[in-house]
Amino acid sequence: MSKLNVQGSQFILNDEPIQLISGAIHYFRVVPEYWEDRLLKLKACGFNCVETYVPWNLHEPKEGEYNFDGIANIEEFIKIAGEVGLHVIIRPSPYICAEWEFGGLPSWLLADSNMRIRSYYEPFLEKVDRYFDVLLGKFKPLLQTNGGPIIAMQIENEYGSYGNDKKYLNYIKDGMISRGIDVLLFTSDGPTDLMLQGGSVENVLATVNFGSRPTESFDLLQSHFPNTPSMCMEFWNGWFDHWGEEHHKRNTDDTAATLREMLNYGASVNFYMFHGGTNFGFYNGANFGEEYQPTVTSYDYDCPISETGDITPKFHAVRKVISEFKDIGELVLPEPIPKMDYGKVKMDSSINLFEALDSISKPDQRANPTTMEKLGQDYGFTLYRTFLKGPHKEAPLSIQKVRDRALVFVNQEYKGVIDRWDDQKISFEIPKEGAQIDILVENMGRINYGPRMNDPKGITEGVRFAYQFLHDWTMYPLTMNNLQQLSFNEDVASETAPAPTFYRGNFTVEEIGDTFVELPGWTKGFVTVNGFNLGRYWEKGPQETLYLPGPLLKKGENEIIVFELHGTSNEELALIDTHKLG
Repeated sequence: MSKLNVQGSQFILNDEPIQLISGAIHYFRVVPEYWEDRLLKLKACGFNCVETYVPWNLHEPKEGEYNFDGIANIEEFIKIAGEVGLHVIIRPSPYICAEWEFGGLPSWLLADSNMRIRSYYEPFLEKVDRYFDVLLGKFKPLLQTNGGPIIAMQIENEYGSYGNDKKYLNYIKDGMISRGIDVLLFTSDGPTDLMLQGGSVENVLATVNFGSRPTESFDLLQSHFPNTPSMCMEFWNGWFDHWGEEHHKRNTDDTAATLREMLNYGASVNFYMFHGGTNFGFYNGANFGEEYQPTVTSYDYDCPISETGDITPKFHAVRKVISEFKDIGELVLPEPIPKMDYGKVKMDSSINLFEALDSISKPDQRANPTTMEKLGQDYGFTLYRTFLKGPHKEAPLSIQKVRDRALVFVNQEYKGVIDRWDDQKISFEIPKEGAQIDILVENMGRINYGPRMNDPKGITEGVRFAYQFLHDWTMYPLTMNNLQQLSFNEDVASETAPAPTFYRGNFTVEEIGDTFVELPGWTKGFVTVNGFNLGRYWEKGPQETLYLPGPLLKKGENEIIVFELHGTSNEELALIDTHKLG
């Protein structure tokens, strides 16, 4: 089999022209047990290729420690795609955007205050090189040139939206080639002169990303790179949601018409997304337009296959358009995955955060409050504690550059929220005997796109009472990945606005299927089931339920833990058979 190459304005594979019709499915947003199901549905829709990003922060969570197991087993995902009969496009650049935490970059990069990402900065490139030594070696046997399904690989991701450092781009390109990557390399950028000029690399295929007006975008691409294939590497056929916004939908007929125009143009296309999946755990990213905008847990994206793997009207509309251009046969789909209503789950035990601190965190004492990254922490929460001697008249407590949302307690009594949106101040007096100040800071997702990606978390500058900076802090990193160490009390704290509290309940499963966690009367927190973090919930919406894939359940008894920041008057949650995205 000859490798994919470019001849004039055409892609050539096995000595014949090929029009790539690809769809994005991120293995890291889908439980492995469902990879084959989603890939079969992509194939059934008439697609001939799957595309995926590769998030560095998933595969090197701690510097020098690598993870390719479970949901991180990208080799297995690629092998399944090949067995299904799909070509594979891989986008393993150090940065991926993807509405993923820090755009896929590992948070530990920010432990170095001098770090300069996405540029020819040698301390950054040294870390990229070490990662590529491990990662790219795993891809070599899976390249098309070695009999595998990988036909193309991206150098950097929408770099023209960020910078124009050609020395950096060529370093990444050369690093791929020197490690044995000999399939077609490409870049992808938005449809403007500045983006295409800044992100392209000489003698490397340039592709373009857009959601509408394809002829206009392809004509611009051709004006910069004449007589080369026209490919939309990201066709935004849906969109993602931020907390506090409306749920995004894109008209199905409009999606179909835009696809038809692309295929009539003779272009190739990659649907971003074909199946969006879920931002499990704390892996959601954030944007910064006029303000900080964290992304919700669901990455449904309103695309042809829903977050839960369901066939949508958009699937059928897209398939119909593809059938106008090539024979795709009869529609054959995998068996539907059942949706289950397991009913209500009573939370029968609890422990508040202050009681639990010593069992799930080790204190770190320093003169000044320190960012999560400098504490060696990636995600979750950090509790900052100090003691303020009294007496002091009432005065405002302020946090300089909190990232992102802080709950303030005085002698473990809740006083209010200070967040990066409103930069509030909270006033209180200090009694003669003094007071313990606790500040619980939540990392709600590092910015994944644009010029503000240097986004360290926690308290990034300092805390003042009136005009005076406070010192002598004890910090408790709370990654929340060790909740099996909690010792629960056999009762439930149900008063409103108590300390942040872990609640535990159990439920019995006889028949396994997908279900959805609904939390009426709960405010903000996250949910784990059998030790797996499903992600965040927040009453401000739009997302109202959390997706719980069936493979995370087991027959018999299952455990659910909810960490609620603001207390609840409801000692129950529900496991229902309907997803509510807003």
